[in-house]
Amino acid sequence: MGQVWGRQVPLKEVLRKNKREIQKAIRELDRERANLEKQEQKLIADIRKFAKDGQMGPVKIMAKDLVRTRTYITKFIELRSHLNAVGLKLQTVKSQEAMADAMKSVTKAMIRMNKVVNIPSIQKIMTEFARENERAELTQEVMGDMLDDAMEQDGDEEEQEKIVGQVLDEIGINFGDTVPEAPTMAAHAQADAEPSAQPAAVAQGEGGATGGGGGGTSDATVSDLEARLNNLRK
Repeated sequence: MGQVWGRQVPLKEVLRKNKREIQKAIRELDRERANLEKQEQKLIADIRKFAKDGQMGPVKIMAKDLVRTRTYITKFIELRSHLNAVGLKLQTVKSQEAMADAMKSVTKAMIRMNKVVNIPSIQKIMTEFARENERAELTQEVMGDMLDDAMEQDGDEEEQEKIVGQVLDEIGINFGDTVPEAPTMAAHAQADAEPSAQPAAVAQGEGGATGGGGGGTSDATVSDLEARLNNLRK
């Protein structure tokens, strides 16, 4: 921070002023170097002229002057490079100062936001959102099951198997080669004849119970979904 007449000068103003001074110095160096390059060309022309005339005394003097001129041209190029490096350093400082200001502003905004945000309120909102989201998913699932039951017609499964068979025939795949055949009735009879009569009766009773309960699986699923949906509504 600079200070002029007891007043603090902002860092941006100091950097801007120094940058202008560096650019001015670079322009002056470029101007002087251009003049020296013109002088160099004039000396070369004069040296050639006096050399043709055979005046070697002036040629030697102007040769020293030419060497000195080229040396100063090289120094001006080096000074210009140093000034460019200083300018880049100032630009880096300016960027760092801008980043510090940005971080300061962001920090203030975050402090204000954290003061305003109510954590319990957000938790309540998220809980309500989760509950309503689950309710919507259950409602959609119940409606989907009910629509499937309403739209299902007798013979749909046979029609689907027929279409699958046609597709497999078109692509040259034999369904019997890829899927094992179901056991024949003779094999079932031989397998049933081996166990005793009592286990067979028990198995038949269990199979009947299972077959009887299969028809109500869909209704039980829908009832379970409706019960879960009612619990969410409470």
